[in-house]
Amino acid sequence: MSPPNIKLPDTLHSINPQIMRRGRSASIVKVEEVGENANEELDQTASLNSEWVNYKGAWLIHPVLMLMGKVFIDTVPGVNQELSWTIVNLCYLTFSYIMFHYVTGIPFGTEINGVYDDLTMWEQIDSGAQYTPAKKWLFCMPIGLFLLSTHFTRYDPILFGINFTALVVLGVLPKLPQLHRQRIRLMPEEDFSSAPTPIGPPTPKAYD
Repeated sequence: MSPPNIKLPDTLHSINPQIMRRGRSASIVKVEEVGENANEELDQTASLNSEWVNYKGAWLIHPVLMLMGKVFIDTVPGVNQELSWTIVNLCYLTFSYIMFHYVTGIPFGTEINGVYDDLTMWEQIDSGAQYTPAKKWLFCMPIGLFLLSTHFTRYDPILFGINFTALVVLGVLPKLPQLHRQRIRLMPEEDFSSAPTPIGPPTPKAYD
């Protein structure tokens, strides 16, 4: 005896097939802006987290660290001058990017009402003002180190390409005003909260 035919409700035939399957994001890269309100902007003026960049001697730290790194790398056997300057340049750009443009909030100490949770140290410096003396100095340091590394690597095309790419990606672009409070998200997840819940077929009843 063959089982009876079960007819599904008509509402199932009117469901959009695109709703029944998970959609995909339109892009693998998404740029989001970190917003702020009036209270957060007022509280952010009281931060002491990034004021050290304006202290006496703070500007001298960068060339001293570069020099110390150069001396240390020169002590490694088998490292010539071209490779040594390239390593110093890449290390400085990497560490400065992590410190100023990657880590958000206040890693050490306390903050006011969590208003710095979404802000990098670069965005906290001088309350977010652009083209201040401290930011100009921090902007010029990687460029100056790049020029030194280019000169002492004797303008080698491969090393020049590596140093220039690192300078643009890690040292220049994150400091531009156009990227202030902008976050680049890779593989963003699509929001399905507004999508209607698909209706599944009814549970079949047992037949005698």
